[in-house]
Amino acid sequence: MDPLLKQQIKCPHCGHHYTAEIDSTGGDEDYYEDCPACCCSIHITVGHSSADGTTTVAVDGDDEQLF
Repeated sequence: MDPLLKQQIKCPHCGHHYTAEIDSTGGDEDYYEDCPACCCSIHITVGHSSADGTTTVAVDGDDEQLF
C-alpha cells in the first residue's frame, strides 16, 4: 500500500485546485502549505482513525478572526 495519498485541495484564498500528497502512515498532522497559484498559506489538518483506518483532511485559510 502506498503511504502517500493524493488529495485534491481547493485553495480557500483563490479557489485554485491542486493535488497534494498526504502521508497516511503517521498520526494526526497539522501543517501549512503554500498555494502554487497565489502563494498564500493553506492550513491543512490530517486526522487518522485507528478504529476504521480512515484518513480525514480539512483545509482552511487560517485567517478567521475571533471576537
